Amino acid sequence: MEITLGDLVARLGGELVGDPALKVRQIAPLERAGEGELAFINSPKYLAGLADCRATAVIMSPKMADKTDKPRILIADPYLYFARVGQLFNPIQRPPLGAHPSAVVESELPASVSVGPNAVVGKNCVIGENTIIGPGCTIADGVHIGPDSLLHGGVRIYANTRIGARAILHAGAVIGSDGFGFAKDADKHWVKIPQIGRVVMGDDVEVGANTAIDRGALDDTVIGNGIKIDNLVHVAHNVHVGDDTLLIAQAGVAGSTHIGQRVILAGQTGVSGHLNIGDDVVVSAATSVMKSLPNPGLYTSTVPQMPHEDWVRNFAHLRRLDSLAKRVRELEKQLQKQLAEHNKDPQDPQEQS
Repeated sequence: MEITLGDLVARLGGELVGDPALKVRQIAPLERAGEGELAFINSPKYLAGLADCRATAVIMSPKMADKTDKPRILIADPYLYFARVGQLFNPIQRPPLGAHPSAVVESELPASVSVGPNAVVGKNCVIGENTIIGPGCTIADGVHIGPDSLLHGGVRIYANTRIGARAILHAGAVIGSDGFGFAKDADKHWVKIPQIGRVVMGDDVEVGANTAIDRGALDDTVIGNGIKIDNLVHVAHNVHVGDDTLLIAQAGVAGSTHIGQRVILAGQTGVSGHLNIGDDVVVSAATSVMKSLPNPGLYTSTVPQMPHEDWVRNFAHLRRLDSLAKRVRELEKQLQKQLAEHNKDPQDPQEQS
């Protein structure tokens, strides 16, 4: 599709500097954008790239408006505007409506739903209008999926899961698998605890490829509204995740942990079970969260990279920290003893006079 800059601003907002009749058809990075494409610049450090940029127009902050003569759309948040333009130019490609002949569908579906080859929809399912179920998806009995949702190929949804409107589930996502619950018997064998809860997801949730969200053991695992979950993330049973939270690649959240709203768990973050993470907490990559974090802020427990020789030397000191701490305590005791003895001594006669 093509749209004029004037129509684009009328639809999405912003201030246009330049010819409103110019047409754009796609977004592109600043360094390779060409005629008919719209680039964006989000930081002054990229201003040098404007000199050679061949884009028809650029999205940028009003603070940088005088740095180029190119046609430009001025907006306070260029990155967000770029995302909205990208959605406009790249809508979801809908497959044919109805079920593919190879699909197995045991529930009544709206006419606006698409079901791809070799997909399975079980009994007593409720699938919302305009939902796309990709090839090879498996939807077990009793699943509810809200309208305008997109399931890419190979998604697995276990029985009785609830998914809200406008969900996006990427290939290999598994929603509602059993939580990891076992009890040890007298012979030290593991006995499985039936996982009879559900996964309940809100609206506008996106789940990345090969991510697993476990069903609750007794209560539900709850994923709030607007949550974005990256690839290779694990959310364990009975976890509650608040609205607009981000769980980034390889993060793992153990069972029964409650995560607040607008939380960010960066890549490879590990969160222990039965903790409470408050609203607006940000956890740096590869951090181990072993205690609750009730207050907003940035939390980090990782050691920044360093040359290997420095790491070996520093780790050698790290191994002696316990003995060093004991020596410090002994020195403090000796110092306190000496101070106490000094205070007991009579004053010097010359000082008394």
